Amino acid sequence: MAGDATARALNTMDASNYRRVPLAVVAPRDADDIAATLAVCREHGVPVVPRGGGTSIAGQATGVGVVLDTTRYLNRVVSLDPETRTAVVQPGVTCDELRSAAAPYGLTFGPDPSTHSRCTIGGMIGNNSCGAHSVAWGTTADNVREVTALLYGGERVRLRGEGGGGLDVLPARLRDGLRSLVEGDLALLRTGFPELPRRISGYALDALLPEHGVDLARAFTGSEGTLGVVSEATVRLVRAPGARVLAILGYADENAAADAASTLLPHGPLTVEGMASDLVGPVAAASLPRGGAWLFVEVGGDSQEQARAHAGALLRGAAAECTDSAVITDPAHQRALWRIREDASGTATRMPDAGGTSLPERSRGLGGEAWPGWEDCAVPPARLGGYLRDFRALLSQHGLRGTPYGHFGDGCIHVRIDFDLLTEPGIARFRAFSYDLADLVVAHGGSLSGEHGDGQARAELLPKMYGSELVQLFERFKDLWDPAGGMNPGMLARPHRLDENLRFAVLPREPVDVAFGYPEDGGDFSAAVRRCVGVAKCRTASVSGAGVMCPSFRATGDERHSTRGRARLLHEMLAGEVIADGWRSTEVRDALDLCLSCKGCRTDCPVGVDMATYKAEFLHHHYAGRLRPAAHYAMGWLPVWLRAAAALRLAPVANAAARVGPLAALAGRVGGIAPERDLPELAAEPFPRWWRARARRRAGRPGVRDSGRDRDSGRDRGRAQDRDRGRDRPTVVLWPDTFTSYLAPGVGRAAVAVLEDAGLRVVVPPTGPGRPLCCGLTWVSTGQLDRAKQVMRRTVDAVAPALDAGLPLVVLEPSCAATLRGDLPELLGPDTPGAARLAASVLTFAQVLDQYAPNWRPPRLDRPVVGQTHCHQHAVLGDAAERTLRERAGLTGELSGGCCGLAGNFGFEAGHYEVSVACAEETLLPAVRDRPAGAEVLADGFSCRTQLHQLAGQRARHLAEVLAEALAERRDEE
Repeated sequence: MAGDATARALNTMDASNYRRVPLAVVAPRDADDIAATLAVCREHGVPVVPRGGGTSIAGQATGVGVVLDTTRYLNRVVSLDPETRTAVVQPGVTCDELRSAAAPYGLTFGPDPSTHSRCTIGGMIGNNSCGAHSVAWGTTADNVREVTALLYGGERVRLRGEGGGGLDVLPARLRDGLRSLVEGDLALLRTGFPELPRRISGYALDALLPEHGVDLARAFTGSEGTLGVVSEATVRLVRAPGARVLAILGYADENAAADAASTLLPHGPLTVEGMASDLVGPVAAASLPRGGAWLFVEVGGDSQEQARAHAGALLRGAAAECTDSAVITDPAHQRALWRIREDASGTATRMPDAGGTSLPERSRGLGGEAWPGWEDCAVPPARLGGYLRDFRALLSQHGLRGTPYGHFGDGCIHVRIDFDLLTEPGIARFRAFSYDLADLVVAHGGSLSGEHGDGQARAELLPKMYGSELVQLFERFKDLWDPAGGMNPGMLARPHRLDENLRFAVLPREPVDVAFGYPEDGGDFSAAVRRCVGVAKCRTASVSGAGVMCPSFRATGDERHSTRGRARLLHEMLAGEVIADGWRSTEVRDALDLCLSCKGCRTDCPVGVDMATYKAEFLHHHYAGRLRPAAHYAMGWLPVWLRAAAALRLAPVANAAARVGPLAALAGRVGGIAPERDLPELAAEPFPRWWRARARRRAGRPGVRDSGRDRDSGRDRGRAQDRDRGRDRPTVVLWPDTFTSYLAPGVGRAAVAVLEDAGLRVVVPPTGPGRPLCCGLTWVSTGQLDRAKQVMRRTVDAVAPALDAGLPLVVLEPSCAATLRGDLPELLGPDTPGAARLAASVLTFAQVLDQYAPNWRPPRLDRPVVGQTHCHQHAVLGDAAERTLRERAGLTGELSGGCCGLAGNFGFEAGHYEVSVACAEETLLPAVRDRPAGAEVLADGFSCRTQLHQLAGQRARHLAEVLAEALAERRDEE
């Protein structure tokens, strides 16, 4: 049992608007542990809340007692029988883990919420989750055959599905009570439940009717942890289609798409998902058929030909209603399009104006933050168009905005609404709207919940849907299973008010004094932390495609090392209740310690949480006025030490000392460096020295124009550009970053060769003693932000002439480019006008070739590549130009996603080695070990190359080096 502040803080919230602080968190290893925990809690009158992935959006995975975390140990697929198409699973296994286990047999688990990579089967049983494929395979309740559960009173029960023995399998007390409940109100149970595919609200008491086979498993499913704790379940598997095709149908608007959705059901689709342009956005919309709204309709078949024929028949039937259509057969293209839909639960929380409003404006309901609460109402599919029209009108009536999307084929709509949950008037409006919307849903014959359960968000309104008599039966049903009221109290039966326990109430009302500008959050650090809505995409167990987030969680499996976990701890730090030490918190410090600052969350998180920035901010305050760890001085000030070593020409001495074991060990201990690490060699000839020597040589050769004189860097740069315009040789400024300059000068030399071959004129800003230039990365990553600002301001001043001349800044090291592009303007802000101009001028090596030398033909290499896209490149810079350049050079294959694990100073710091290696072993090292013959190992980042050298003995190269070598070979052949 963990009752420490960290464990409690991590479990105060799920993905809802609600927050409750537990007493302790227990991660049971087996059913006996669950029973023992229940016994202790029963003895002391402490409530229990079962919890899976914590992605519930109605508040049902929060509680004030003991939280049972089933994800840590109870996470196995116990058995799988392809003959009977069933699997026995523990509650903490994720949906995707079950689907992966079933895939070799051509089977899958039908329900697949958008959180399928991290939601658990136990949680899906608790909420009766559905997902995009429910039109074909139903809800979780349709796919549960048996549930083994432990009750708060100590009983263990096996709850079978239809025809599984009925009530006679239950303990006498429970059996007799349920029989009396059902037989005493047969008429009400037969008439009180609306018929629609997504009726999730309330308890499924009608499943106990004789004509429904007294289906105890179905009656238990959707009970939201209020009846007992699942210890094991037997679930149905379905045959997966041999091939799938995605048909995308465009419509004039959302209403037309909603009206058309139910007409597609006779064609037997696997999914009918809908979304409109206000969610998709202009960039994504450009890749879709013409229209203002779209239906994503997946169809299957035994073969690709059969699936395409299926799609063709569906499109012919829908041709009259839709404005345009497309059929997508490529699986990678399908995945990219589905990501738009799957990320919607996060992206819908940030409206386009989210960063343009201050805290007071958002408090008045004028801002761009949107929240769950009415996330998944459902109506009969044929009535969806009319319901959406009325829903939009109700939003307007209350002065609210939202972006509906979701399972149009099932009549189930997801929406995030810009409720003001920070002020009393805003909360009152939230409550009034909720009551009005409940009336609207019921008027359309719908269910208050169509997927994610009622929780605290909707249970108060169940009398509107079911009437008081049936709600009283719900209370009796709950009491039969849980007479002591210990299981997740306040949910479903006798619920909390929907406007209680709101998670925003504990946050500061005034902006927190911070170093970064947080321009997309109105300058408010609390708003930045509020970005995390808990959908937990950071908790995925494996990296997907080119994604990065969250390598430390995948390495440790510990919630506190996920992006969400860290955001929760920062939230609680600001709240000051569970974590009371503010910026001095050791709990937050320890959780952030394993953050690699990879910035993967900045792009991969649906709401753009930037934990690398939050970490730098925290370290800045945490160590203010205090002694820092040795690594902060050794590696945070690395540019200073390297410049000094170069100026004193100490590279030979330093390299020799690094090869002497005792001396290297001593230096490592003093510098806070992991003893497992070798120190990188210093360059014998740093890049700035080589550049100056090259300029002198060229100046002394008649007829050779000097492209490298210092006078062309600075005040004479504009005149140099004027001279070159007549020769059609655009001038570019090559940024002498610290890593290229002093540790990998060969990359700089190669880049000069390639850029000049492409017809570009290269200049380099002067650097050296008295003229230090740096992006500030190492100070940012160690949270030394005052020093980082000084360095950055000096940099802005130094390159001002180049910016005035409109010259691009070519940065070879992706981490430095990302710092200049992102961190610099966010730290310096509008008070340093040149900061934004500098950031806008930054280009990568491939980007400058793409934009300034589009007609240059790179040498053909015609070989495969392996390696890894730099995490900062992925998160901040994008790699479209790099992909294009590789393709033009005949370098085939995809680079791995994830993070190399070295991540600048992270992998060198003492205590980080094991996690660093685990990150590298996830995708990078296996890809390099299994590379095809003759493959080129690419890594544009110095950290990635160093990690490969130290862990695999493999030399990796920057793309510039590979191209420069090929150019030299071509010249030799000529």
